Amino acid sequence: MSDPLMEMISQEVILDTGTPVVYVGKLLTVTEHAFVLEDADMHDFRDGHAQKEEYLAELADGAVRVNRKQVVVLKATVISVSRLSDIVAD
Repeated sequence: MSDPLMEMISQEVILDTGTPVVYVGKLLTVTEHAFVLEDADMHDFRDGHAQKEEYLAELADGAVRVNRKQVVVLKATVISVSRLSDIVAD
């Protein structure tokens, strides 16, 4: 049985956390304790940005707004991982 995370390597992904922060970027690698993204957007919805659904719909239509060359996200903070291409916009 293949590892679904390994199948996402080199693809644009969304790391959803249990907080108002979402990470979007190209999945570079997955370690025992972390996800490593490159050309990433760390998006904090507390900063007055659009609601999560609006933001994800915008991503489905265009490119990621890169604000990090690379970011390491601890697995313990992530509640779901999905491909950016899997976003369904209404």
